[in-house]
Formats: sequence, C-alpha cells, structure tokens
Amino acid sequence: MNTDRPLDGIRSIKAKLGLLVAVSIVVAALVAQIGDRAGVPTWLTLPVTIVAALGVTQWLARGMTSPLREMTVAASRMATGDYSQRVSATSADEVGALGVAFNTMAADLADADRQRRQLVATVSHELRTPLTAQQALLENLVDGVVRPDDAVLRTALAQAERLGALVADLLDLSRVDGGRVPLTLASVDVRELVEQAVAEAGVSRRGTVHEVQVPRNLHVVADVARLHQVLANLLDNADRHSPTGGTVTVSAGREGADRWWLLVRDEGPGVPTESAERIFDRFGSGDDAGGGTGIGLAIASWVCELHGGSISALATPPGERGARIRAVLPVEPRPAPAPAPPTNPPAMPYAGSFPTAVVVAPAAPTPSHLTSSTTLPAPSSTTSPATSPTTPTTAPPAVMPLATQESSVPQPVPAAAGASPAAPIGASGPTPPTASGRVPVGEREPLIDSVFGDLWPEAGLAPQVRLLLVCLGVGVLSAALLPYRNMGLALLVVLLTGGTVLWRTSERRASRWSLVTAVVCIGLASLSVLRAADWLMVLAVLLGIVLTVTALTDAKGLSSMVAGAVAWPLAALRGLPLLGRTIGATSRVSVVWPIVRTAAISLVALVVFGGLFASGDAVFGSWAGALVPELAWDSLIFRFFVGFVMGGALLAAAYVALNPPKVHRVAAPAARPVARMWEWVIPVGLVVALFVAFVVAQAAALFGGHDYVRRTTGLTYADYVHQGFGQLTVATLLTLATVAVTVRKAPQETPRERLVLRVVVGALCVLTLVVVASALHRMDLYQQAYGFTVLRVLVDAFELWLGLLVVLVLVAGIRLQGWWLPRAALVSAAAFVLLGGVLNPEAWVAQHNIDRYAATGKLDVAYLSTLGPDAAPTIVAGLPRDIAICAVATDPASGDDALAWNLGRSRASALEVGPAPAAEVERCATLRAGGLHR
Repeated sequence: MNTDRPLDGIRSIKAKLGLLVAVSIVVAALVAQIGDRAGVPTWLTLPVTIVAALGVTQWLARGMTSPLREMTVAASRMATGDYSQRVSATSADEVGALGVAFNTMAADLADADRQRRQLVATVSHELRTPLTAQQALLENLVDGVVRPDDAVLRTALAQAERLGALVADLLDLSRVDGGRVPLTLASVDVRELVEQAVAEAGVSRRGTVHEVQVPRNLHVVADVARLHQVLANLLDNADRHSPTGGTVTVSAGREGADRWWLLVRDEGPGVPTESAERIFDRFGSGDDAGGGTGIGLAIASWVCELHGGSISALATPPGERGARIRAVLPVEPRPAPAPAPPTNPPAMPYAGSFPTAVVVAPAAPTPSHLTSSTTLPAPSSTTSPATSPTTPTTAPPAVMPLATQESSVPQPVPAAAGASPAAPIGASGPTPPTASGRVPVGEREPLIDSVFGDLWPEAGLAPQVRLLLVCLGVGVLSAALLPYRNMGLALLVVLLTGGTVLWRTSERRASRWSLVTAVVCIGLASLSVLRAADWLMVLAVLLGIVLTVTALTDAKGLSSMVAGAVAWPLAALRGLPLLGRTIGATSRVSVVWPIVRTAAISLVALVVFGGLFASGDAVFGSWAGALVPELAWDSLIFRFFVGFVMGGALLAAAYVALNPPKVHRVAAPAARPVARMWEWVIPVGLVVALFVAFVVAQAAALFGGHDYVRRTTGLTYADYVHQGFGQLTVATLLTLATVAVTVRKAPQETPRERLVLRVVVGALCVLTLVVVASALHRMDLYQQAYGFTVLRVLVDAFELWLGLLVVLVLVAGIRLQGWWLPRAALVSAAAFVLLGGVLNPEAWVAQHNIDRYAATGKLDVAYLSTLGPDAAPTIVAGLPRDIAICAVATDPASGDDALAWNLGRSRASALEVGPAPAAEVERCATLRAGGLHR
C-alpha cells in the first residue's frame, strides 16, 4: 500500500469519500473512548480527538485530492506555455482516469508545440535561402551586373518553383489529420508516372542519377496527383541524402492480386533502426544534414494512408549502404461515399487526363502520446500538390503570416537546470515563496494562504526543526511532571519553560511592552507555588495568555487584542504548512530519524525481554520493580494527552511568535463624525440626566434609611441592595461602551467641540463613579447581612476594576488621547489578580466571616469547609478548635512530593489539626448543615 495515497486501489470516488468519513468518525470515537476510560478530563480529550480526526482526514484526503492539486498547478503552467508538467495518476478511480487523460493531453500539446516551433524555424530557414538568392539575382538585374538572358531567367524560375513547392508542401501538410479527404481516382500507368517524376526531378545538385525499374504493364487505380507527391518527396529525400554521383533506384511491382509496392533506394548513410518509424512523423527526419524540412515523408505517409496503404523504411542488408523506403498500396482503393461538395472546390491537377471517380478515404487515426507519432493540424480545403505542373484555377486561401502565428502562441517557461522535462508535480519539493510573498507564476495559492490572506501571510519561513524539537521536549516535560500532582512547583517549571521558549522565539522580545508583560507573566505564574486556590490560577493563566499574545503580536487596541487571542488557536491551522515543511526537513537530517528509530526499537526490546525475565525470575523481577516505576496503561494514556495538548499549545504559540499576524489591520475603520453637535449631545445628555436621577434616588434611600426603603419599595434594605447590584455592574459596562461610541462619533475639529465633549463625557464618568461606589456599598451591606464568599469578593473586585477603567477614561479625556487605554486596562487587570494572590482572597473571606461570627454569632461552617488550604491557617487561628476541626479540610498536602510543593498547602499541612474524632463527626455534620448561631 502506498502510505501517501492509501486509497488508490478503490475504484470509486464516492466509496472513498464514504470511507474517509467513516474512518474519521471511528478514530474520533476511539480516541474519545480511550481518554474517557483513562480518566482524562474532557478539556484534554476534546482537542486530541479533534486533531486525531483531522489528521486521519488529512492523510486520506491528501492522497485523494493530490492529483487535482497537481493538475491545477500544471494547468496554470501550461497556460504560460510550459507543457512539460505531468501528474501522478496512480489512483484507480475517476480522478486517476482524469490524471491519465491529463497526461495524455499534456504530452500531445507538448509535441504539437514542439512541432510548431520546429516548423517556424525550419520554414523560415527554407524560405530565407531561395529568397536571399532571388533577391540578389534581381538586384544584379536592376543594377545591370547581369543581363536577363535565358540562363538567368531559368535560375530565377527555379528559385520561384522551389518556393512554390515548399508552400505547397505546407498546404498539403495542413490536411494530414483533418478527417475524410477526397481522392480523385483514375487508372494510372505506374511506369509512366515514375518516369515523369524522375524527369521532373532531373539531375540533382549532387549529380545523382535516377534509375527506373518498373514493368511496363503495371496499371493501378489511384489519385495521380497524390502519387506524384509521394514520388516527388521520396526522390527529393533520396537525392539529398545520396553521395555525389550516387544512384537512386525507383522500382515497383505487384504483391499478390490486390496489392502493389513502390520502392525508392539510395546510396546514402541509410536510416538508423531506432529512427525507422520516427522519420514519417512531421519534422521527424533523422538529421538535418540533407537540409530537409522533415515534412516530405510525413506527406508521403499521409498519401499512402489515404489510399489504404502503408509506407515504411526497410532495414539495410548487411554489407550494403543506403535507405530503402517502401510503400505498399491497394491496386483498387475501396470507394467510400463522397462528402458534400465544398463551397469552393479546389482545382485538381491532371483533371481530364484520365477517367476519374471521387472516393473518400478515412484519415489515419490520431496517434497516442505513447507513440512517436504526432497529432497533426486540421486539413485545409485547398489542394495544391507540390510537384503539379498545372496551375490551380482557384487561388489558395490566405495563410496567416508565420510571425503572427508565432506571437499568438504562448511561450513555454524554461525548465530549471537539471530538471526532467516531464517531471511530476511536486517531484522536487514545494516551491518556496518569493521574497515578496507572492506565489510564483504557475503555482496555485495554497488553501490556508487564501483563507488567511493578507492578514496572516507566511513568506520566507524556513523549516524550524530545532523549535519543533524544543516544543516536543516541553510536551514530554509536561507529561512527566504535571499528571497526578497538585498545582505547585512542577506547573511553575512548565510555565516558565514555555514562556522562555516563546520569548526567545519572538521577534519583539526586546520591546518595552514585551519586557513588561514578561515580568507580569512571571508574577502570575508564581501564584502556582504561592496559593493553592485553583480558581486563582485559572484567572492567572488566562490573563497570562492574553498578555503573551499581545506581546507576540504587538496588539495595542481592543480589537487587535481580541484578534491576537484568537490567533493562538488558529495558529494550529495556519502553521500546518510550516509544520509539514519542518517534518519533511527532519527526514533530510541524517541523524534525527535514526535516533528515533533506534530509541523505539530499544524500548520495544526492553519491554518485551524485560517483561519476560521479570515474570520468569523473582530476583530479576524485584530488581526491575525497584528500577522501573509502576506505570499503568491509564497513566500512560493520561500523560500522552497532557503532553500532546501542552506541546501542541506551545507549538501554536511559537508559530504566533515566529510569524505574528497583522492584528493592527483588524481595527475598526475610522468612524465618520456626526455633522451637528446636538446629534450626539442630546442622547448622551439624556443618559447623564438618568444618572443624575439615579444619584438623587440613592441619596434619598441613604438619608431616608430602612423605613423609607420599606415604605416606598416594600423590600428590606438587604433585599433592596442585593436586587440592584447586577444591574449597576451592567450599567457601568454600558457606560464605558457609550463613552467609546461618543468619542468616535463626536466631532472634534474646533476647541468648542472638544470642550463640550470633555464636559459631557467627564460628567458621565463622574456620575458612573458614583454608581460604582453605590454598587460596592450595596455588596458590602449584603455581605454583612448574609456572609462573605469568594464569588462576592470577585464581583467586588470586578466592579472596582471597572471603576478604575472609568478613572483611566477620565485621564484620557483630558487630552482626548486614549491609544494607551487597552494595554493599561490589561495591566491593571493583571495587577488586580496579582494583588489578590498576594492578599490571599480565601483567607480574607475566612477572616471576615470569623469577624462577622464574633460580632453576630452567625457562621456558615459548611461554606468555610469548602475553602482551600489557603484559608486553613486563618480558620484555625480564629475559631475554637472544636469548630475549626469541622471547618478545615483534613491533611490537604497528603501525597505531595517536592515537585508538587505549594506554600498554601505546605502551611496548611503544618497545622496540628487532624481529622475529626468519631464522636465529633455527627456534630460536624450538624454544624455544616445548619450553621452556627449563638
């Protein structure tokens, strides 16, 4: 089986498509099932399943569509005149048949193009020689150098006749493969015809003597003019290749009752065996020593086929010299129905000389590209034999000048040095892009390049073997360190290693923004060893990803930051061409695959023989158990999934660092300001008025107290403040969006327009800060009434961050320049997470609940028991031991090794709080169910 095209043996494209879909589904289901059985989380199983299904689909579909891709590239090159391209047609389906037909067409087109060029060159040479001599003769006559006597005029006439004969040959050649050609049949005396042809040939310029050996009683039925063409061309060919003073012998005779033969023999060098068939092709002459055009024998072959006969070059007997051209023709060609008479029938030579009957002989079949024959052009409707002494009564049609014909045909692209003239597409590897990033002429733009276009071009990227190996190494490191360990030092090592790889790969690593983000990301990563709260690390990793992609892509605006974040997962698709080139480059490195192959074979040998010896000998088995860790299949699968996801994610990010997208082009287009100021002032002014009304309502509720709220709303104050917190948060977000739209649409040409913008937007932002303060006050009151939770603290932090953004907007409004706002907002968010990690939010929540317990006697023990190890020291220090036992998790750091070390878990494990005694279990369950009330 061909691993590159595994489905070549299937004969139906529909069956291939169905099999492709089925195999992809089976692979996806199998990978998902393996991950589920091994206990791999869904967020790890899903990407591996998708990649596996897409990989199988790509593997199968590439072999199915590669002939189509090759044909697209070849057709593009053929459009420029390069007919040397071929496609790999190994498939048994319809696409394979199309590839075979395409190769046949390409070969025929290449042959036709070669013949056309050879025709132009040869005809130009043949026309130039007599024209030059005739021009010199006429100039001598005009200048009086020579006198116009009979000898001079005969010379001029001979030159004109030679030109006429060449033009007649070309006209005849144009009919060769044109279909059904009419023949004017008549009774022919072969000896008389041969003697007439010999007499017209006369003594050649080499002094060749013609000898006729034809019986006098040989009569056949044939087209006289066409047979005359055969004789004239054979004699001319023999004369040109005969030595000076040589003899050309023409003989003929019967061959059976219904066939006769014609033989022309000379004393020249003869026809090589390997050229015996090719000499009857157009321009198929064995060599150019005779000065021929290579079309005479093609015309002779065509005439013989029209009569239902054949022509061939006989082998020269041993000890003799010369070529032997033998034609075998029927005595009476079989008549065929005559075609419809042409509009302007050409005049036939020798008309009236013999009784005639018109028949139509089928044209010779079009040769295949596998033979040496060549497809010839369509026939002309004009008949003008080369050697006819009769002047046609109808003028031949005008013929396009050769120069025009030459310019109307595309020129071929020269093949690269050393390349095969018919090399398959892709035989020499992919064509690298040009320096400008454009696809070379004749090359088809890759699909992925066309999808991403100018937003994410890839030009001049060499294979990155070292980078690929480093990312694979980080994946292996992740698979070895992360599974079956709590968050801690191992995660920090993996994050710092991956970050170092990205920083070294990035072309912007020396920029100020990259250095700032690197420092912030190190701080966020350090939370993995500082705090044990998983949710805090999730926020830190997500913010670290956003900071990383903004540094790699140099994103400045909000839309460009979003585009940069989306670019990371899309890099798994955009980087596939580079990954393919890199994997291909590894096969050219002599040491890489031998190392991999040796390691794989060695591992298999160790597993097989080691397992046999360990199971067969107790002592050896004890040694093996001490040296080899116990790795179950579930563990290996889980580690593979972790390593694949981590290595793949790092490889995608490395591609963004190596070839960042042009995220700045994703920015929204410049908005067109409104024509009149009141068009934006009125709507924004109404929003400001609503904010003012809300502030007044807050003041009324604040000064009116609980009784006023209950009397006007029917709600308790706690329910009142809790009811509106979410709406106030949304209002803050919408205010920021309103400010952004206002700044884009408000005109800022004059100082008055800019002043109005500052005043209105500034008032709106100040009122928004009042809303933020109201929201924070409401949440504080609600927590005092119902207790503190991590989620409520996070909501408080988010609202406080929104308030900080409003302050930043106020600062930007002073000079109406806000290009720095998106990056400032991102850094401030990271600062909030870092500050929260340092302040230990879970301990803060625990402490405030303990303070509330001290003040009110109310304590949610069940919620305290859900807090992580970070809160354990605070709980133990702030609560009585009998309550702390019920509120602290038992032995949070059990099973941790050095690579799983974490400060929060380490401090919690140092507490002298063991599991609740059996007598206390029921009491702890009661406390968790109903809480604690004093």
